[in-house]
Amino acid sequence: MAISQAMVTSFKVEILDGVHAFGSSVVRASEAPDVFKLALYTSSATLGATTTAYTTTLSDEVSSSGTNYPTGGLTLTVSQVPTSSSTTAYLDFDDLTFPSATLTAAGALIYNATQDNKAVAVLSFGGDKTSTAGNFTIQFPTADASNAILRIA
Repeated sequence: MAISQAMVTSFKVEILDGVHAFGSSVVRASEAPDVFKLALYTSSATLGATTTAYTTTLSDEVSSSGTNYPTGGLTLTVSQVPTSSSTTAYLDFDDLTFPSATLTAAGALIYNATQDNKAVAVLSFGGDKTSTAGNFTIQFPTADASNAILRIA
C-alpha cells in the first residue's frame, strides 16, 4: 500500500465541469464557496491520482480514537483564492493544526465536503509523522505560481 502525492485525475475533469468553487470569483456567484477538508491517513492507506472521493468507509484513515482527531479531518481555509502569475493558475490554504493530537499519519487527502466529498489532492508526508499530545500541523507551501499546493500550469 502506498500514498502517492498527486492532484487527483477526477478533480482535473471536475474543474473543467465547473464542480469546485474555491473563492470569491466563483462561477456560481449566487452561492458561497465550497467547504474543503483535509483527512489524515496511516501508511497502510492506498491513495493517489486515482482516488476519487473521501468516504467514511475508506480504510486506514487516522483513528478517531486517537486524541483530538475527528473522522473526516478538519476544514481548510482558502488563503489565496484562485489567481494566476504568468501562465500558472494557483490557490493555497492556510496551515492546518490538529491541536493537542495524539496520532501518526503518513499522508492526507484534501476533498470538497460540499460536492459529495470529491477528492482534490493527495499529500504524501514521505513517511510517518507523529504527534503525542501536541499540535499536528500541516504547513502548506508558499502561495505562488511555483510552490502553491494547487497549481495548473
